[in-house]
Amino acid sequence: MVEQIDARSPGGESGVTASLVSAWELGKIRTSARYRRVLCAVYGQGPEALFAHQDDTAARGPGPAAVERDLGALRVLVGYRALLAGMVEVVHDAQEHLVVTGSRSRSTAYLESIEAALAARPGLVHYRVLYGPPRHGELVRHLERLLEIRDPADRSMGCKTLHLGIVADTARTPERFFVASERDAVAIIPSVSTAESFDTGILLGKEAAAGLLAHGREAYAGARRIESIEAIRELAVAK
Repeated sequence: MVEQIDARSPGGESGVTASLVSAWELGKIRTSARYRRVLCAVYGQGPEALFAHQDDTAARGPGPAAVERDLGALRVLVGYRALLAGMVEVVHDAQEHLVVTGSRSRSTAYLESIEAALAARPGLVHYRVLYGPPRHGELVRHLERLLEIRDPADRSMGCKTLHLGIVADTARTPERFFVASERDAVAIIPSVSTAESFDTGILLGKEAAAGLLAHGREAYAGARRIESIEAIRELAVAK
């Protein structure tokens, strides 16, 4: 199924994995409109047949069963040091998948932790999705270093292990910030200290992290690829 979805996607890469398809089938994650069209074409059936098990739950209205989910213990990270430590912790925990979104990264310690993880774990599949041009030169240099560590065209591990993309239309798709592995995730939320800072986040457990991994893969599927040195160097750092 993943191969058939890939074949119908731009560049032959959808970002979909077998675990994501399983989550759709089990109703754990609601299939987005982009993939619904593809799946309808693959199966030759309409959305009312393929996605009723997802839509029935969504249509139940604002009752507790529809809007409340127990995601386990959540921890609020307040202050730049606590937030950075939580994000680096997620990177260190990643063994299979690591998804990072946003165009504002500039922490050397955080970016270097990602690079070290990819260098140490060749099978770690990494997605990086930017929303609009990078805001800092450090992020551009980080993307260049990722291409020195990994080749997006390489399939020696049995699959593509480096996915770099940019969502250009941030008016329709606002920027979002999170880092997620198969074990945990940190989602950045509005600062509780000042309107000008990005220094507050929520540390999430395994179930929520799985949803963010799927979120990042779907975002990459709709993003423009920036998987060459030339493409990265063409990115103009936003002022």
